Amino acid sequence: MNSPYFSLTISGEPFQLFSLPHLLALAVTLGLLLLLYLFRRQLQAPAAKRAFRFALAGVLLLSEVAFQLWHVLTDSWSAAYTLPLQLCSVTLLLSVIMLLARSYRVYEIAFFAGIGGAAQALLTPELFYPFPHFRFVHFFVAHAGIILACLYMTWVEGCRPTFRSVLKTMGFLNALLVVALVANAWTGGNYLFVSRKPDNPSLIDFLGPYPWYILSLEGVAVALFSLLYVPFWRKTPASVPAERDLSS
Repeated sequence: MNSPYFSLTISGEPFQLFSLPHLLALAVTLGLLLLLYLFRRQLQAPAAKRAFRFALAGVLLLSEVAFQLWHVLTDSWSAAYTLPLQLCSVTLLLSVIMLLARSYRVYEIAFFAGIGGAAQALLTPELFYPFPHFRFVHFFVAHAGIILACLYMTWVEGCRPTFRSVLKTMGFLNALLVVALVANAWTGGNYLFVSRKPDNPSLIDFLGPYPWYILSLEGVAVALFSLLYVPFWRKTPASVPAERDLSS
């Protein structure tokens, strides 16, 4: 692709952390979350629910398809870098399933892994392309969409995580870690950043050298998920909808 908006090479300065485009993208994300919260009651209508769920699932799925297609068209597709095995790629696909199936079981994992992973990614992106490059737009659309999907299920569909959801998420992530280690050994990649630290500045830089930062990440994940659970810990079991209730 010859267009500067889609080319593989960077035109101009690379992405800068907390630059004006980065801050504006964060502001837009917060604005969308605020709008979702403010209009949560209007979205309670069955037709509105259905339209929002399918629209958001479509945006998320389209973002992943566009990402893969961009790599193919720029001859940059590689099993080492573009398999959907990064945490946010996995939670994006989980979010699509969660929205389409209205699945509480998927929600339990997507809520913690999705919000925790996407929020950290939005604050410290593993991103090199500046605005208005396709990769910049894709990155923020995909990660903001993950958080929107999880909060839609919470604020509109009435889902509530439990402490068991934290444990389920940790079990899922550790199973995914094993898959990533195997994929990294096979492809030479760095999925889930369990083979080396990311190139861009991130939270991992403060968690010690390889491989000890992996253990530190486990502790950070438990602490972060517990913090996300705090608003729900006083909820009664009746506030947790059954799978059959969501599909009705």
